[in-house]
Amino acid sequence: MSETTKKKNTGLKFILVLLLIVAVLIFISNLYIVKPNEYAVIKQFGKIVRVEERQGLNIKVPFIENVLKLPNNLLFYDVPPTEVNTFDKKRIMVDYYTLWKISDPIQMLETLKTIQGAENRLSDIMYSAVRNELGRLEYGTIINAKDNNRGDVDRVVQEIINENLSRNKNGIEIVDVQMKRIDLPQSNEESVYKRMISERASKAQEYLSQGESEKTRIMAEVDRDVQETLAKAKSEAKTIVAEGEKEAQRIYNESYGKDEDFFKMFTTLNSYKDSIGEETVILLPIDSPYLKYLMGE
Repeated sequence: MSETTKKKNTGLKFILVLLLIVAVLIFISNLYIVKPNEYAVIKQFGKIVRVEERQGLNIKVPFIENVLKLPNNLLFYDVPPTEVNTFDKKRIMVDYYTLWKISDPIQMLETLKTIQGAENRLSDIMYSAVRNELGRLEYGTIINAKDNNRGDVDRVVQEIINENLSRNKNGIEIVDVQMKRIDLPQSNEESVYKRMISERASKAQEYLSQGESEKTRIMAEVDRDVQETLAKAKSEAKTIVAEGEKEAQRIYNESYGKDEDFFKMFTTLNSYKDSIGEETVILLPIDSPYLKYLMGE
């Protein structure tokens, strides 16, 4: 074999190996895996031809088909806060979240194009539905999470959104809608806080007034009871004193009847004690009976 022939054979082998490598790379690059939580949408020249439902390893046609992956699980979307006017003309900010899923990936891509487009669509429909439904309720009902009407709103909003999505063949579906929080608009918060402070101060003043009134009533009752008790005690004391004086008089009378001379002496001596002091001067006739005991008779 000539040197030229050897070179040709070597070049041919190199080309074959190179082609084989390219073919293997092309084959590998056109393999794709479908996971349980995703859709694999197959496009040909930008047009959707099918959705690959077979999970695991799959292959697409080289240079013709492209694969677009979409989530097949529940998705969370935090709806931007929405300002709502309640039935009783109060302005509030409501904040919702929703759980949604792609029910038909082909419809979803044809009408909404992307996940971002789907969320924008949800935001628009949610805003209209929430505003209409909450606008039928009063403020007190909305802020009371246990109120049946408040719970019905979330269910009705979900039904309205799903009906709208189905009618427009958007290929997505709402699984759950829940209200996260309720706030007052920033412009109203300060006035509400001031009104709350004023109401609390008024209530506190009312309690203080009630306390003062109750204090006055109790003190009046106590004073009345004290006066009644003192009057009763004085009356009883007078009765006791009168009875004592009566009893003393009786004893005096009995004593006088038993020994008249002793009684006269006793009463006279007591009168000395009460009327005569260290500097007392008494002018009486020498034969006065009152001086009888002073003179030692």
